[in-house]
Amino acid sequence: MVKLNKEDSLKIYKEMLLIRRFEEKAGQLYGMGLIAGFCHLYIGQEAIAAGMKYNMNKDDKVITTYRDHGHMISLESDPKKIMAELLGRKDGCSKGKGGSMHLFDLEKHFYGGHGIVGASVPIGAGLAFADQYKGNDNVTLCYFGDGAAHQGQVYESFNMAKLWNLPVLFIIENNRYAMGTSLKRASSIDALYKRGEGFNIPGVQINGMNVLEVIKEGKKAIDYVRSGKGPILVEMDTYRYRGHSMSDPATYRSKDEVSEKKKNHDPILSFKSHILDKKIANEDEIKAIDKEIKGQIEEIVKFAKESPEPDESEIFDNIYQ
Repeated sequence: MVKLNKEDSLKIYKEMLLIRRFEEKAGQLYGMGLIAGFCHLYIGQEAIAAGMKYNMNKDDKVITTYRDHGHMISLESDPKKIMAELLGRKDGCSKGKGGSMHLFDLEKHFYGGHGIVGASVPIGAGLAFADQYKGNDNVTLCYFGDGAAHQGQVYESFNMAKLWNLPVLFIIENNRYAMGTSLKRASSIDALYKRGEGFNIPGVQINGMNVLEVIKEGKKAIDYVRSGKGPILVEMDTYRYRGHSMSDPATYRSKDEVSEKKKNHDPILSFKSHILDKKIANEDEIKAIDKEIKGQIEEIVKFAKESPEPDESEIFDNIYQ
């Protein structure tokens, strides 16, 4: 098991908790009608974004699907601008035009949020190709879900990435149900990390509910790619607590199943227990972080609500015509 010092441990705990509280608040605002369109929450999967971020270099890139808020927060993008974007406001990271599924932050090397299932994969391969062409040692972390793992463009990208040995990690966030169909009913094999074998791409499965495991095994995967050996396929075994999107009642799974995951496998609670059990920090320090995050969320929401809506004159700005 990887060992973290106190500073890093509390930073990662704070990061995961910020993602959790941000997403919970986004769910509330959606219910109040302040967030429109689609909204896919990252609750339950926080250890993946936080753990992989810990292993990244400053100029490494991230691209993901429409479940993107948590990844952007982990990259230290301004959460105020993210929430403003969810509310469709002018101060949002995409100027209020992208919404939940189309976040972007070039400064933090975050290349989206993509609404098309599987679209992050060929674009992620292209980002990796650019770094290879430039001759630097950056890597691209390309995230997609278990549902997207069946898309044809995914396998076309696997083939090209291995032909050219591109510096890309293809990371499947396997939260078990895609839009609502169990992986066991949708796939001839449930070991998705083996999907790259036909392209000579090695694969590894990681417990995505344990941030220490994500850091430890994720570092091995990143080091493999950064060494010039080409792409690797990483399957993060995880679980989303909410429905596929805010409009999904998630009736395809039992309440007992969800409760068991929350009770025994929650990534934040388990890491909190680790911090306390190992005496890395005490209860008062944890409570102080909880209070700090609560106050930060209040500031985030205040900023987003006070941000103006885009002016009608901007309707054709920054779009392809």
